[in-house]
Amino acid sequence: MAEKESDLLEFYGTECVHCHTMEPFVQKLEQETGLKLQKIEVWHNAENAAFMEKCDKGRCMGVPFFYNKKTDKFICGATDYQTLKKWALEGHQATSDKKSPVG
Repeated sequence: MAEKESDLLEFYGTECVHCHTMEPFVQKLEQETGLKLQKIEVWHNAENAAFMEKCDKGRCMGVPFFYNKKTDKFICGATDYQTLKKWALEGHQATSDKKSPVG
């Protein structure tokens, strides 16, 4: 499957133009928050495609498809950075949001 186990999943297709437009947002999100998305290619891997269908439950049926296993919330298709960040932070404490004690 993909890199490391995460509850934030990004299903994509290798040749998907919309998936490629999301990549800078995903990288920025990971850098800013310390969260990691598990990237799962579905166009050339039948096992991954079946896993996406299980997570999708008929709600999107296309890529990019972002799925949060903690909250069962998803994003279908390309979106803006703020929407992606809000989706990812639900159910997570972002490292960049932690305030240092003042003293």
